[in-house]
Amino acid sequence: MIGLAKSPHRLAIMGLLIVAASGGGWWWSQRQKAGELLVLQGNVEVRQVNLGFKVAGRIKQLFVDEGDSVVEGQTLASLDKVYFEESLAQVRAQREQSAANFAKMEAGNRPEEIAQIEALVAEREAIVTNDKVTLDRATQLLKTSTGTQKTYDDALAANRQAEAQLNSSRQALRLMKIGFRKEDIDAARGQLAERDALLQVTQRQLTDADLKAPSAGVVLSRVREAGAIVNVGETVYVLSLTTPVWVRTYVSEVDLGRISPGMDVEIKTDTPNVKPRKGRIGFISPTAEFTPKTVETRELRTALVYRVRVVAEDPDGVLRQGMPVTVTLLPTEDAGKIAGAAK
Repeated sequence: MIGLAKSPHRLAIMGLLIVAASGGGWWWSQRQKAGELLVLQGNVEVRQVNLGFKVAGRIKQLFVDEGDSVVEGQTLASLDKVYFEESLAQVRAQREQSAANFAKMEAGNRPEEIAQIEALVAEREAIVTNDKVTLDRATQLLKTSTGTQKTYDDALAANRQAEAQLNSSRQALRLMKIGFRKEDIDAARGQLAERDALLQVTQRQLTDADLKAPSAGVVLSRVREAGAIVNVGETVYVLSLTTPVWVRTYVSEVDLGRISPGMDVEIKTDTPNVKPRKGRIGFISPTAEFTPKTVETRELRTALVYRVRVVAEDPDGVLRQGMPVTVTLLPTEDAGKIAGAAK
């Protein structure tokens, strides 16, 4: 009976010991894991761009070939520019014509033109005065029966015609002094602005006849040859972008809290005798996804992971696009210090 009474006590004590041992083992495993290096597997991202002209034309010259390294802004190819230069000359002439017309309307009529109309007004005033005298004489003669009705009618018609011409020239002088209508000046100004815009477009088309590298890289392929007629956007070169070098890797959900943007990493390749490259974490995806088949991790492939972009330093050009690499991060404590120092 005594052995049986003590048995539950012993079972309880053994249970507590087992729980304590399990808790200690879990704590020890977590402590060991916290001090381990976080190693991620990834690949150098394939970053390439298809280069083509922004305008259509005939390729006149190609300056680089497959495998050549290029720098940002370097001219890779050029089109035949004869048509672009002729269009530019035509648009410039039209622009100069519009500018002259606008300047004429804005300045108004010349003093010489106004003086010419004033002289015409004075001439017609003299004609009206003379015709008035003739009409008075014909009126007096008609009253005394010396003149005829026809003579009177002719003098009256001539007087009226002279007065109408005088009024017309006076109105022309008034308009000449006022100048052009505001609406006409605005129309001329708008036409000049249109020509300026067309001139800029034509100049840009001439500039776009040269194909320039958007970034530093290596020419992967040369698709077209000199003499070929190409349309807008048709691929002429395929350029592999080498700056900056991006490494794509994935981190599991349980290790997500151990990394942060700005942390320093070490990048190793499978090539022997190649020194590890330095890098830093530049981007961590805010959304989870399933582990890609091309990524090897210790977790199950169905586990959720987060995409990470690492910006690598590769001054020697060792890292090639698509190359598998190993990314090693420092332990959590040291990584936090580096992240703090980077800030």
